[in-house]
Amino acid sequence: MCGIVGYNGKNSVTDQLLDSLELLEYRGYDSAGLATLNGETGKVKLRKCAGRVTDLRKICHNDKKISTCGIGHTRWATHGGVSDLNAHPHRCGDVLLVHNGIVENYEELKDHFLLHKELKSQTDTEVVAAVLNRFYNGDPHEAIKRTVKYLKGTFALVVMFVDQPDVIYAIRNVSPIVAAYNDNGTMLASDVVALGATAKEYIVIPEYVITELHREEIKMFDLAGRQIHPEFIKIDWDTTQGGKGKYPFYMEKEIMEQPDALKATMEQRITDGKIDLSSDGIPDEVLCGCERICVVACGTAMHAGLVAKALVQSKLNMHMTVEYASEFMYEDPVIDEKTLVLAISQSGETIDTLEALKYARSKGAKSIAVINVKGSSIARESDYVMYTVAGPEIAVASTKAYTTQLIALFLLVGRMAKARGIFDDAAEKEYLENLIQAPGKMQEVLTRKHDIHKIAREMLDAKDAFMIGRGLDYSILLEGALKLKEISYIHTEAYASGELKHGTIALITENTPVVATVTQEKLKDKELSNIREVQSRGASVVLLVREDFDLADAEYADVFTLPAMSDEFMVFPASAALQLLAYYVSMDKGLDVDKPRNLAKVVTVE
Repeated sequence: MCGIVGYNGKNSVTDQLLDSLELLEYRGYDSAGLATLNGETGKVKLRKCAGRVTDLRKICHNDKKISTCGIGHTRWATHGGVSDLNAHPHRCGDVLLVHNGIVENYEELKDHFLLHKELKSQTDTEVVAAVLNRFYNGDPHEAIKRTVKYLKGTFALVVMFVDQPDVIYAIRNVSPIVAAYNDNGTMLASDVVALGATAKEYIVIPEYVITELHREEIKMFDLAGRQIHPEFIKIDWDTTQGGKGKYPFYMEKEIMEQPDALKATMEQRITDGKIDLSSDGIPDEVLCGCERICVVACGTAMHAGLVAKALVQSKLNMHMTVEYASEFMYEDPVIDEKTLVLAISQSGETIDTLEALKYARSKGAKSIAVINVKGSSIARESDYVMYTVAGPEIAVASTKAYTTQLIALFLLVGRMAKARGIFDDAAEKEYLENLIQAPGKMQEVLTRKHDIHKIAREMLDAKDAFMIGRGLDYSILLEGALKLKEISYIHTEAYASGELKHGTIALITENTPVVATVTQEKLKDKELSNIREVQSRGASVVLLVREDFDLADAEYADVFTLPAMSDEFMVFPASAALQLLAYYVSMDKGLDVDKPRNLAKVVTVE
């Protein structure tokens, strides 16, 4: 949610800010703006509008682009509606400010500092700018220190002071900011992706550290005024990935990248034909010492956790729960030092997951994060981290981040089984041989994507759709239903097919689209029986079925056969098919596949 960028360098800053804001569009936003400060004249330009970065670019088109210092922002509305006035940056007196996060006590601050007559917007951000301006008397550090003592909530603040035209200041609590050098100067952003291809390494700004972005230097100071020197983190994947390439949308590109992403995530964790997590620093003692496992995650990441739950219970015979991170702390979870908590997040900045993780650790639980972004908040808060190798994922709807999370979780469970003495060498070998097939089986589905495109065309006019399956098929379909609803806007629900007769079947009417997966040998007959139940009510059934299953000449609206794997590994080819189905429905409806309405990829507010 929201994006922040800042540049201070030798060249014109406006185009650099706009380019970086476009790289952050995937986070979700409804307005955009930038502020530039000319070091020679002291002139400030403030440009902002509701709408897209392309709209902001038009506003800036005729500007003389001579300033070399500036800040930019894409806003996802929280306090105040979507409007030009509420867009960032905000200016109060000598202060120009952009902000990510939520300041929970902003109404109290209005009253305490008697700000009501000064404020023009409805945002908590302008309140912060006004407080900063009250405290500012020429000393940026003092003003920032005094201001943040009053703030409750999460924030990433990036500030320019009109009489300090060649420095950008930043401070944060929870909400992320990274900083880097490039060939032309220095920059900061809320996400590594915004650094583009211009930086080779970056710093994660620590919490409550005042950062100064000079033209040729990045300086950091704690609140006591002591200079600190955080370590740089190498950027080991191309943050631009060459754009969309030959594909019309990032989502299709990222779906097609999955086989390579799965291989990359596996490669560093297989040594001499065995699962090896030593590169992650995860000791077997942690895997053997827990009595229960708990996943905390949101959305797609939670669905990956549900697949892991089925695997843990079948392979390890252990108790495992999968919790909505947003509800975790409020349900009095049973967590202690014998609990292993798995925190799953693509960005590593999901605020609900971060807070749930902190709570679990406060109860003595050990933790392993499954994350795609090095140095992220969840990674730093966890005892151990398994980094996926998905590379940047730009489309809001997650695809390769999800399946690389799955492959990491499969590796983790496999290593647990070996460490706990459940797998002998032969069992580990068989398990790993199946897992290594996953990228190839997904590729088989992807090469037949046009067959799925034909099926998708039959669903374009649907207002409602249902997905049904049992066991792991149901877990897969929860993610498939989320994909379809979030990018095609078709109301879609996944149901455990055995539950249909307990009420849901009342919603099945003539020609209602029903997507069914049948991939589990032990559940095949029951699943096919449940499909016949909805067919008898007139449903139009799309069947995703393992290629070696006999359908006994039954008739379905559409059938797509999935390459055969052992039951628990069928999640990989099935996931690819469901992703493509959602993608083609959205594309053929003429929607913006990569930027579905109202959604943000990185959710950094509770």
